[in-house]
Amino acid sequence: MGILNEYYTLSNGVRIPKLAIGTWQVPDGAAVESVGAAFRNGYRHVDSASSYKNEKGVGKAVRESGIPRAELFVTTKIPAEVKSYKEAKESIQKSLENLNVNYIDLMLIHAPKPWKELFGGSEKTYFKENIAVWRAMEEAYKEGKLKAIGISNFNIQDIQNLTDNCGIKPMVNQIKFHIGNTQDELTAFCQDNGILVEGYSPMSTGAVFDCDIIAEMAKKYGKSISQLCIRYVLQRGVLPLPKSTHEEYIIQNAKVDFVIADTDMAYLNSRKNVCQAKY
Repeated sequence: MGILNEYYTLSNGVRIPKLAIGTWQVPDGAAVESVGAAFRNGYRHVDSASSYKNEKGVGKAVRESGIPRAELFVTTKIPAEVKSYKEAKESIQKSLENLNVNYIDLMLIHAPKPWKELFGGSEKTYFKENIAVWRAMEEAYKEGKLKAIGISNFNIQDIQNLTDNCGIKPMVNQIKFHIGNTQDELTAFCQDNGILVEGYSPMSTGAVFDCDIIAEMAKKYGKSISQLCIRYVLQRGVLPLPKSTHEEYIIQNAKVDFVIADTDMAYLNSRKNVCQAKY
């Protein structure tokens, strides 16, 4: 069957393909080509975001693919800086317009606080603001504009704020996840509470290609470094979001129908802080 024909099932019963084509840092025009190449080669899941400024390109790839809309899974995100009900409603509508679709399969809050504060170490929680944004998402979900709703870069405290104060539990948490950085406590919390973890930067934004540990193990399995990294994420029960604009790599990244032995998984799990992302 192959990984491109496998799915996770979200807590609301929606099926989500186990592998996606990522589009971070892919310009609008290039997104048409890379996402189109992914669709031609069996991918059915694309991850975008309002802040990537490529929703129009992604939407064009969806329309030009010739694939029935119901067979494609489109994810996008409300910007991290949007922290009010009104702005969130406007952002959801803008994404629907940019993508030119009748519904979005998965909408995420891109981060629990604005990027400058998240990376700057601000202690402000934005609990009330995230509840307001989530309320707008719940409404759009109930209206059928969104088939599933979730979050990104949320820690346990941020998640519990929503589950304690809102009617619908997040279905997904998209976080940085790769060999050497697996956020074990957060990942376990999500998985124990029925929240699917999606892993962005499965190749640590390129850092893995300078890591001898990964190179040696990939060679052992006769696979590329990217294939090993993607397979590792899958075997952790996490949905990987590899990005590429090259069709040959897009194809290669989906050829992960092998199994990393338990002993090798244990070894990779133990390699904390190796292959850290460049940014």
